[in-house]
Amino acid sequence: MQRHAQSRRVKARRHEILARLLWLAGYICITVGVLMSTHTLFPDLLSILRSSGHKPEVLPLRISETGIRSRVSLLSWEQNFVPPHLSRTTKLDVTNSVWNVLAEKLWKPPSDQGFVPCVDPSPSYTGPGKSRGYLMVATNGGLNQMRAGICDMVAVARILNATLVIPELDKRSFWQDSSNFSDVFDVDHFIESLRGDVPIIKMLPEALHYEPKIVKEFQSWSNVKYYEEDIASLWSRYKIIKAAKSDSRLANNNLPPDIQKLRCRVHYKALRFAPHIEAFGKKLVERMRSNGPFIAVHLRYEKDMLAFSGCTYGLNKTEALELTTMRQDTPHWKIKRINAANQRSQGFCPLTPTEVGVFLKALGYPESTHIYVAAGEIYGGQERMAGFFSRFPNIMKKETIASTEELAPFVQHDSQMAALDYIVSVESDVFVPSFSGNMARAVEGHRRFLGHRKTINPDRKSLVALFDKLNVGELEEGPELGELVTQMHKNRQGAPRKRHGPIKGTKGRERLRTEESFYTNPSPECLCMKPGNHNVNAMSIATIEDDTVENVQNWESHLSSDDHLE
Repeated sequence: MQRHAQSRRVKARRHEILARLLWLAGYICITVGVLMSTHTLFPDLLSILRSSGHKPEVLPLRISETGIRSRVSLLSWEQNFVPPHLSRTTKLDVTNSVWNVLAEKLWKPPSDQGFVPCVDPSPSYTGPGKSRGYLMVATNGGLNQMRAGICDMVAVARILNATLVIPELDKRSFWQDSSNFSDVFDVDHFIESLRGDVPIIKMLPEALHYEPKIVKEFQSWSNVKYYEEDIASLWSRYKIIKAAKSDSRLANNNLPPDIQKLRCRVHYKALRFAPHIEAFGKKLVERMRSNGPFIAVHLRYEKDMLAFSGCTYGLNKTEALELTTMRQDTPHWKIKRINAANQRSQGFCPLTPTEVGVFLKALGYPESTHIYVAAGEIYGGQERMAGFFSRFPNIMKKETIASTEELAPFVQHDSQMAALDYIVSVESDVFVPSFSGNMARAVEGHRRFLGHRKTINPDRKSLVALFDKLNVGELEEGPELGELVTQMHKNRQGAPRKRHGPIKGTKGRERLRTEESFYTNPSPECLCMKPGNHNVNAMSIATIEDDTVENVQNWESHLSSDDHLE
């Protein structure tokens, strides 16, 4: 009897071991299938998982301070901060669900290829020389255009051996923002951080108000020689030189390495937002992250951008006429006649809110994904956002994750509101721009500098061709579209690469206009290989990433610098 019972126990144990082995084999097969499904073996499995209930637990959004996990101290723009669950070195636990395999694909940043920030000056770099005069600056454009211009003017002050007077922010542009420099940026930190580079004062001494002064519009995309010869010669007649504009006054390429590194030190370290903006921006990040990883979408579907670019797809006749009239009535927008259909087919238009929703869904993001929309007022309001909301109901913005009282200090100042969006966008787990404007480029560059955080750049020209097929019924949202979109963007994730040079076929100064912005990609001057890393071919290999020059460069190459909006 005892022997019979023992035999039953042995058989039961064998069955249990066999069942576990079968379960493990099945799990491994499914996991391998998911990993390969995008390209080869199991295309239907990814589709099933995209629409299935395998979704991460979503915590309720909490607006109050109580209960929000404090990680503000971990958020830093001067280190490679990646949330622990998204670390490049994290390995999947074999006990996790298949969802985690997909989650890694959707959220994990690209490899940084061993590149880290390197902005310290060279051994031959010295402190500022004797000041020859004062450089005043009138910035122009929106927040990010002014930021880039300020960085350039610090470099120009260094080249000219000038004392920089804290720049004046643009108060006459489309935004009509009354903010001063100290309202938007931490002025004391700015001065102290650059003490070893350029002497900076908050205002021109009263005794100098009547000294000889010249207001000069510096030549766009200029090199060091232009400033050392043409502009420096003005010191013989004037003690004060005022730059009438600040945008695009330095070339992107072929500048001395120490000047390029100085631009990075200004942009990523010295030009910090004012304390009240910095603190509240980090608070918004915490509230978004309390629900898990999130996407920040720079949805550039605003009235001014649509009017500027001549994009009227999906609008009614009244709206199209309103935008055309606005373009005609804005004197500094040089291009008045635009073929809207051709503009869209060439990828020169911002994606519509619905198109962004279709795009993210095709990439495999589940409808439970939390999305932060960094934007002003969307043209067409909630009605135009309906297609986006129907695919991703958890869409947030400043106004939905902060109270009216909290936003009160910012709402009358568009540059400060834009700064909040900038902070959340830089710190998001994934950043997706719907158009390559000044903010999109600045955020992309900042994320590259901080360790190549995941930034998905939509290939608008190719996507429009797919969207047109959807509209006529030749294609449907589902596995086929998902495969096409995923394959199309596998090399547009923000991995290391060298900055693009001029567009082929352009000549003379026109070539300089078509170069990729230094602030979109500060590589190779400000990103270097980690000490001891022997992957010498990393950057050359990484040039495959995003190797197609942004479509918008062709559009912007023939615009005056005055035309820029952000």
